Amino acid sequence: MAPRADDIIDRRRIRRKLTFWRVATLLVAAAAIAAFGAWSMRETWPGQGRDHIAQVRIEGTITEDEELLERLERIAETDTVRGVILTIDSPGGTTAGGEAVYEAVRRIAEKKPVVAQVGTLAASAGYMIASASDHIVARKSSIVGSIGVLVQFPDLTGLMDKVGIKLEEVKSSPLKAEPSPFNPTTDEERAMIRAMIMDSYDWFVGLVTERRPLSRAEVLALADGSVFTGRQALERKLVDALGGEEQAVEWLKSKGVDAELEVREWKPANTGGFLIGQSFARIVADAIGLPASGSDVLRELGGERLFLDGLLSVWHPSPRATGEK
Repeated sequence: MAPRADDIIDRRRIRRKLTFWRVATLLVAAAAIAAFGAWSMRETWPGQGRDHIAQVRIEGTITEDEELLERLERIAETDTVRGVILTIDSPGGTTAGGEAVYEAVRRIAEKKPVVAQVGTLAASAGYMIASASDHIVARKSSIVGSIGVLVQFPDLTGLMDKVGIKLEEVKSSPLKAEPSPFNPTTDEERAMIRAMIMDSYDWFVGLVTERRPLSRAEVLALADGSVFTGRQALERKLVDALGGEEQAVEWLKSKGVDAELEVREWKPANTGGFLIGQSFARIVADAIGLPASGSDVLRELGGERLFLDGLLSVWHPSPRATGEK
């Protein structure tokens, strides 16, 4: 039986209604996602609204983190931020990364008081960043120091001999692309790298001398790579006080900041892709028993340091230092 004209019209009307509601649903969902994104950014960077104390966490291996640098710049420009607490827990990282964050912190300090509060560890580039603040607070058992610079590179020549691999190369000069893991290191190459390291070391010592109540000779005596507990660091004037966030807020109060102001953490800005990646990392982490965070997963697997290159200001704990055998 052929369909009637009325039936055909009804079906077309129903299809148009379904299409309308589908499009409307998609538009509402898109608007909700956009609103949620805007709300998330508002919560992440709480620059608008009431006066507050901004807290920034600097954790893990330090690199040239564009998002962190942008966040610090926003803090410097936000009038409702009355003071800043840098909460540091880092073994260090690249020297260039530490330099970039150091300079960003100093730009903030030109406009508002900045205090560093050390958690477990502020070593190497981590201590460099802490020294950019106007005041450093550390726990009694915090690990502080390791002022210095290093370059590490492997020597694979023994393995290549065993495997039977020979490297052929043509280059413009003997020091081009040296030192290389594929060639024995020469005295000239070691001298080149040492000159570069000592130049950065001299610069690092100069920063600490400028920022701490110590003479250059006193800083040099401490800048042999040694690490200290918070109590030892206080005796050596590497930190200014012992305690935690409460003591940091008390210092800000001494600089005219209302101690009753809320301490708000300025968290990393999230994007849609990051949220998806973070969710996937959380699923993987749950499956293998690691912390439920993408950065924590990478840190637990030791992956952060695999990607470091160039001059490093980083403290590598030995098995004895970590209590392992």
